[in-house]
Amino acid sequence: MVLKDIIALSGESGLFRFVAHGKNAVIVEHLETLKRHSVFDSNKMTSLDDIAVYTETKDMPLSQVFDLVFDSAEGKPAIDSKADGAQMKKWFEGVLPQYNKDRVYVSDIRKVALWYNILHKLDMLVKETPEEKAEATSAEAGMPEKQEEKPAEKKKRKPAQKKKTE
Repeated sequence: MVLKDIIALSGESGLFRFVAHGKNAVIVEHLETLKRHSVFDSNKMTSLDDIAVYTETKDMPLSQVFDLVFDSAEGKPAIDSKADGAQMKKWFEGVLPQYNKDRVYVSDIRKVALWYNILHKLDMLVKETPEEKAEATSAEAGMPEKQEEKPAEKKKRKPAQKKKTE
């Protein structure tokens, strides 16, 4: 899943799309209501692209978890995020059996289900194809490397001449 511009805000329900940088804030748009507002530094913003789920071996990016949910749900919505905690754990174990049961809490599983269902309802669950991944990596790799710059020759200044005072 491509989650680059999707943001979660602490203390706010739902998901937001990054719109632009303001002078002292970031402008975001709520995905469901389409209302825009400014978010200041005092608010904690997290891009869904930066979130990962703890597994027994390594952390799995949220985009890959959403791919697994999409495959296990056969393209349909996931479990309701308000379901019982035991049901949530059972469902998530079916989606991602190797998740770390000590470090991933029911509240985390609820967020995954809630965010997945929001994105599913808005038809924003677009699987990232291997070609797109390759293009993204080649674009990053294709960035011009910083070449060693020769120090610019400094212009030699003439020493200041003292004025003769009479």
